[in-house]
Amino acid sequence: MITDNELLENLDKLHTAELGALRIKRNLSLDLGTNDVVDWCKTKISSANSIITRAGKNWYVNIDNCIITVNKYSYTIITAHKEKK
Repeated sequence: MITDNELLENLDKLHTAELGALRIKRNLSLDLGTNDVVDWCKTKISSANSIITRAGKNWYVNIDNCIITVNKYSYTIITAHKEKK
């Protein structure tokens, strides 16, 4: 279920800082390079099963028991973490 298409329309603008990539890899136990982290997030965000919501200045993407946080203005992937049950 997608609630906001603006993020999907701007997937090509997604990026993250080096520290952001390290944080995402650590939080999700991924073994990827920095560019691969962005590609991994793009794939998850564009998935038909993703749920995209916006609260304040961020988008939150729930997919496969994880939450990806993206800044609405800069399209920076801030963090991603496993969903707490």
